Amino acid sequence: MEKKRAQWGSKIGFILAAAGSAVGLGNIWKFPGRAYEGGGGCFMLIYLCMVVFLGAPLMLTELSVGRASQTNIVSAFKKLGHKGYSWVGWIGVGGAFVITCYYSHVGGWVLRYVFGYATESPKIYADSLGYFYEMLGRHADGTTAFPWAAILFAAVFMVVNAVVIIRGVESGIEKFNKIGMPALFLLLLVLLGRAVTLDGARPGIRYLLSLDWSKVTFNTFLSALGQAFYSLSIGMAIMITYGSYLPKTENIARNTGLVCAMDTLVAVLAGFIIVPAVFATLGEQQIGKGGGFAFVSLAKVFEQMPGGTFFGALFYLLLLFAALTSCMSLVEGIVAFLTEHFSWPRKGTTIAVCAVMFLIGCLYTCSQAAYPIKGIWFDAATGVSTPAFCDAMEFLTDRIMIPVCALGCCIFVGWVWKPESAVAEVEQNGVRFTLAKVYSLIIKYVAPLAILTILVMSFATGMTLS
Repeated sequence: MEKKRAQWGSKIGFILAAAGSAVGLGNIWKFPGRAYEGGGGCFMLIYLCMVVFLGAPLMLTELSVGRASQTNIVSAFKKLGHKGYSWVGWIGVGGAFVITCYYSHVGGWVLRYVFGYATESPKIYADSLGYFYEMLGRHADGTTAFPWAAILFAAVFMVVNAVVIIRGVESGIEKFNKIGMPALFLLLLVLLGRAVTLDGARPGIRYLLSLDWSKVTFNTFLSALGQAFYSLSIGMAIMITYGSYLPKTENIARNTGLVCAMDTLVAVLAGFIIVPAVFATLGEQQIGKGGGFAFVSLAKVFEQMPGGTFFGALFYLLLLFAALTSCMSLVEGIVAFLTEHFSWPRKGTTIAVCAVMFLIGCLYTCSQAAYPIKGIWFDAATGVSTPAFCDAMEFLTDRIMIPVCALGCCIFVGWVWKPESAVAEVEQNGVRFTLAKVYSLIIKYVAPLAILTILVMSFATGMTLS
């Protein structure tokens, strides 16, 4: 007898889980810096257009494939009658695997900083860069050692993921996100209230609400496209997997809109937290993006902010929830494939996969500062190069695996399975999809062209998505 497939226990459970997957570290520590560089409100308008006209249709496409097939990302294409496109699923699973290897370790760093702000904030303030490097195994005297602190906290982070995934879709992922996502939004609102009421925050607020078109270039559009594309968990084996747990009674078009709206709201709120806070404490020229900014530069913001240590701990707790909800979705996509494709038990598969990903991720952490572990890469900008292993891992997923998986999905739905089939899936249970013609045009022509642009520019200029 065929085993009954897991399903979401409720509509809100799916929406919060999908939004949790989409809301990740990039929303909070990359979006504000990109918004500043791209002319404030100009970037946010461009980003919103990218989400509406590209991100949402791509997410809807993956959810449609998942629900129509009711199986994992690799088997989905075979189930829909086109076994030759299973390579799309393999790339998606491979990408999710590599991303989880390093994402779980960055999540561990975030967990370390939650404890750091709660127990030894003066040490962070005294030398924020030194504190960060010390965690990664590089001492102030220039010597290096195994980064035990970062590794141990990453192990704890991965164990939490494994425990939730072992419990399953409804009892694990859904229950966690019903707590995690409301907590994330509550933390956002508390931090927003603190940031916008700081003395000197108004210029930052005005900047984000202004339209400085002089800062908008072609790269601004590419940056907004990459931010929207990566942020929504497209091309990572996630949305097809999550869609496969949806019953036919769900309105996936409406749910897609809700998830995209929640993801965008988090990014915008993060912008209105970080940009005004930096304006008020360090000056606008200090706004940056990425891990270095989040772990090092923001320490100076919290040091100068009234109640900064408390709000610093809250900020990293916010990052922790974002990292956990995203990482869980990545692990679930991998585990769903392995358990269904090879009939492996869920508990043993989850433990084994998490252990392997954690161990590979140790190389990512060790290559940050402690040891000169190298990878290999090639692009038109640098030719053949040997970047740090950590950078090579991110290049592989951001510049190849994610966009290729998304492009393959677009080609499959746009030209093989046909947009009409996806629309028919959306319109299950009497739902009317009024934008069907626009959706078909985007999936057949606009989205593939945008993804190809990302692929070409990433190799021509070294641009990254995340």
